[in-house]
Amino acid sequence: MTDVAVIGGGAAGAAAFGELLACYDAGTVHWIVGQHMPGRGVAYATSDDRHLLNVRASAMGVFQEHGDDFIRHASRQLGQVKGTDFLPRRLFGDFIQAQVGARIDAARRAGRSFRIHPGSAREIAPRGEAGYAVRVGADRWLEVAHVVLAIGALSQRPLRTVSTTALDSGAYELDPWRLDRHPKAPRRVLVIGTGLTAVDTLLSAAVQWPHAELVAVSRHGLWPFTHAALPLSPYARQAALNQALLACDGALPMLRQVRRAIAEMEDTDWRSVIDGMRPVNALLWQGMSHARRRQFLRHARWVWEASRHRMAPATGEAILQLEEEGRLQVHAARVLDVDGTAPLQVTLRERATQLVSTLEADLVIQATGLDTAVAYCAHDLLSQLLRDGLAVADPLHLGVLAKPDGRLLDADGRVQPGLHAIGSLLRGNLWECTAMPEIRAAAHRLAVRLASADTAVATLDSAGEVP
Repeated sequence: MTDVAVIGGGAAGAAAFGELLACYDAGTVHWIVGQHMPGRGVAYATSDDRHLLNVRASAMGVFQEHGDDFIRHASRQLGQVKGTDFLPRRLFGDFIQAQVGARIDAARRAGRSFRIHPGSAREIAPRGEAGYAVRVGADRWLEVAHVVLAIGALSQRPLRTVSTTALDSGAYELDPWRLDRHPKAPRRVLVIGTGLTAVDTLLSAAVQWPHAELVAVSRHGLWPFTHAALPLSPYARQAALNQALLACDGALPMLRQVRRAIAEMEDTDWRSVIDGMRPVNALLWQGMSHARRRQFLRHARWVWEASRHRMAPATGEAILQLEEEGRLQVHAARVLDVDGTAPLQVTLRERATQLVSTLEADLVIQATGLDTAVAYCAHDLLSQLLRDGLAVADPLHLGVLAKPDGRLLDADGRVQPGLHAIGSLLRGNLWECTAMPEIRAAAHRLAVRLASADTAVATLDSAGEVP
């Protein structure tokens, strides 16, 4: 049996499925998409056009060979758009579905075998050298040689400081994309987080409840930086800087190198330096010890995320306008407690003064971004994989242990043959692996590797040799 199962209905799953459709001839490619609309996942399921991509249109594509397909697609819907534009994420969700549809049509013409399953994968059981059995839904089993985990965003877990009473009240929202579940207009909305997820949440809340007071809280109280209006010139000495960074021992000397480069620059924007580090980000992360990684996550993660994953200019302007109008307040504070029914009582300790205060909020929305702590998540399949030893949680709660190419490892560091992952589950090994450029490159490499391996096996089998 040489079938492949791709598990995950979001953008990563769509990229892996589409790349396999283009090159995998050894068996059936199964795509297990869950209950949501295939291809969109959490990132591109929004219908709010205020939620913009934080990457320019020219850099967006689903598959490795994408050219200006997205620009043409967007132009058909919006009129002429430019490659420098930051477009609605909804539009890219439409594009993913169109691109997968085109790959499906091409696969049919080429006589390739595939199936799309609307249920969720519930269990993966090893079958020795035969591969794996994947249970879909209640009792349907697929026998496959390879499994690709492209699960994407996990459901949010409530902060430990949130009481059961607050959770049961209905006034604490764990899903920032489901504001429609709160038809009654609140007087004050408090959003926990100031990252990209929180930004989109606040923009939607500002329109849905035009008279509500908005409050955002995070430990540092800083928004993501914004992109420049137009593309920036590359930093002329980027190659030398990247080599110097690779020679550093830990995040602190790396930070010093970056600051020195920015201080010495003439006529170059600091954002060019950060963007120019992209080719070596995974290598920098892999070169750090466990202790250095923990130090980075504790002290420097927030400034890296704010610098690396920036807002579209229009998004930044909209947040600034809310602040200038007095509708939005930002607190740099730690959330010590959330309790009560409605309104909820939110106890904060301010970062600058260490003073403790309590705010009332009719609705509290947790918008803390991507959760990769698989050991604590309420995900049936991942829990089963951990329980049965088919996967091991990363010690820093960044997905699962894996090789750089996505092959999963067990607790002894041994490769699990035929079990692969792409996207956010690999943050512990790659760190930067959740943006579309990294996802589509990983999906392409994986599809080519699986197609080449199974073609070689089929050739040996037909020759009567033992592979």
